[in-house]
Amino acid sequence: MKAYERMLNYIKIWTTSNSSSETVPSTFCQFDLAKLLVEEMKELGVEDAHVDEKCYVYGTLPATKGYEDKIKLGFIAHLDTSEDMSGENVNPQIVENYNGEDIVLGYSGKVIKVSDFPHLKGFKGRTLITTDGTTLLGADDKAGIAEIMTAIEIIQNENIPHGKISIGFNPDEEIGMGAHNFDVQKFGADIAYTLDGGIEGQIEYENFNASSAIFEIKGINVHPGSAKDIMVNAQLLAMEINSMLPAETPATTQGYEGFYHLIEMAGSVEYAKLDYIVRDHDADKFAARNEFLRNIEKTMNEKYGEGTVTLTIKEQYRNMKEKIEPYMHLIDNAKKATKSVGLEPIVEAIRGGTDGAQLSFMGLPCPNLGTGGAAYHGALEHISVEGMDKVVDITVELIKIYANM
Repeated sequence: MKAYERMLNYIKIWTTSNSSSETVPSTFCQFDLAKLLVEEMKELGVEDAHVDEKCYVYGTLPATKGYEDKIKLGFIAHLDTSEDMSGENVNPQIVENYNGEDIVLGYSGKVIKVSDFPHLKGFKGRTLITTDGTTLLGADDKAGIAEIMTAIEIIQNENIPHGKISIGFNPDEEIGMGAHNFDVQKFGADIAYTLDGGIEGQIEYENFNASSAIFEIKGINVHPGSAKDIMVNAQLLAMEINSMLPAETPATTQGYEGFYHLIEMAGSVEYAKLDYIVRDHDADKFAARNEFLRNIEKTMNEKYGEGTVTLTIKEQYRNMKEKIEPYMHLIDNAKKATKSVGLEPIVEAIRGGTDGAQLSFMGLPCPNLGTGGAAYHGALEHISVEGMDKVVDITVELIKIYANM
């Protein structure tokens, strides 16, 4: 079965995660895909395939006889889709022999514009898979799952010799919880790759350092007619806090530039809350950003009274670069595999996070590979059949490379 055919089966299954949930997994519909994958893995000869009580799928292919001493290699992808847009009742469009022009998404009024996605110019003649504009597609990360499964099928059918191969599919990546309950010891790999990136040929081993920062502001509310020198409007203080931040937002930064991102705000006269995420690739600059926020808290309390503003900062994840650098063969071999299938490697930093970052700090060095898609988390999501095929070829090539090291 081709990778895209698998993906089309998987996207029928609703697996949206829920950041407000307190359960693991955050949504139990993720078990529907997990159970299907276990059965498929067993059909492919992964005899120990199973899903645990927290919706983590594990399986291994034992090393080919004579290859038991080779590096134990793992591949990981996630089950859930983003809650940024509905992932239920996905109705994909298949665009055969793509003409290189803008793509109209059903009757939704939405259009994938070549001017917004210049890589589409190079996709002319390919078969594209898009949404109908009413949901996301779910290629993030059901494409990654499909590519891993297809690579496993190929090495089994073609009797390609290999060291031990570990396979893992986890829930809740999209809400930052995917690696939290991942059993690295049970997984049993020395190193691994997540297949959870963008365009085919992409290799990522740097990501943001990340924290959340929540300002809570206490105000004083009295009748506006007698409010002189008494009222403290928490909403206005919230606006003052935001005005103290530099103009470094996701909309004004790129590459290695960090930012402050206001993701939610709420309030009344008596109480207001500002919810930010803080990002930077550089550890020192990241620490300085968090300290800058603490100085804002201090300044506001000196101005309006102690306890008026409370800041809570929580670290979310760290840049995996420091954990990957001792294992740069991961990157060198990914480049080699990519070139061997006729692609030029695209090595770039992730302007975000990945399960691989957390797993790297848990003792499993784990860079990220592109899956062939783009515009994830929304209605403009798209992927090409040919791109997915290339990712399968890269995965198979990596298995061959590590079998011969």
